[in-house]
Amino acid sequence: MKKDFLKELLEKSEIYPTAEQLEKFAVFQEELREWNQKFNLTAIEEEEEIIIKHFYDSLLGMKITGWQSRSRLLDLGTGAGFPGIPLKIINPDLQVTLVDSLQKRIGFLDHLIQKLQLTGTQAVHGRAEEMGQNKEYREKFDYVVSRAVAKLSVLSEYCLPFVKPGGKFLAYKGPEGLEEYNGAKKAIQELGGNLYEMKDFVLPKQESKRLIIVIQKTAPTPGRFPRRPGIPAKKPLE
Repeated sequence: MKKDFLKELLEKSEIYPTAEQLEKFAVFQEELREWNQKFNLTAIEEEEEIIIKHFYDSLLGMKITGWQSRSRLLDLGTGAGFPGIPLKIINPDLQVTLVDSLQKRIGFLDHLIQKLQLTGTQAVHGRAEEMGQNKEYREKFDYVVSRAVAKLSVLSEYCLPFVKPGGKFLAYKGPEGLEEYNGAKKAIQELGGNLYEMKDFVLPKQESKRLIIVIQKTAPTPGRFPRRPGIPAKKPLE
């Protein structure tokens, strides 16, 4: 892997990886490309694109105001581990729960957690609508992050039930993020959240825009949320 390229990108964003952390990213990339041949984990396969669109992009969440590295974080719809595993690599004190609804991805994540020796990290097979009603997970996390999963009105119902009061939900979005937020304001408030901040980024070389929408949990989520599996997507809150 082009470790110097990743190191340069991160240092320009005031993120300073160690040699050991860069090696973990190199192993991550190698495992991702190998497993991708069998399980189609990502459509992004070119080396620089993986570095920019997966590793660097995932770490933009650290640029929110007041980021705390000693926290509990849940990554919902993590796929091949984004953004949760890059955040864990750079912030080893994070306690990370990776959630995905496809078992083949959980198999990859379990392997990766062992390969990278990521202590305090677990991969869980499950659906947001069911896990969000489970006392083991409900309102237990300082941060919930999610990237490329659903529109914000739907995603908020999936994610906010996991966030403890005072915690934050980070939605990784593209240029459509502001429009999605405007359509989700009432839903976010009903779920116990309020806008904390939005941060714009432009990915290097790609020139593609990113928007991270940060919602702070200001009140407990009403017990009726999340609704039964499938309902949030079919009937989004308005």
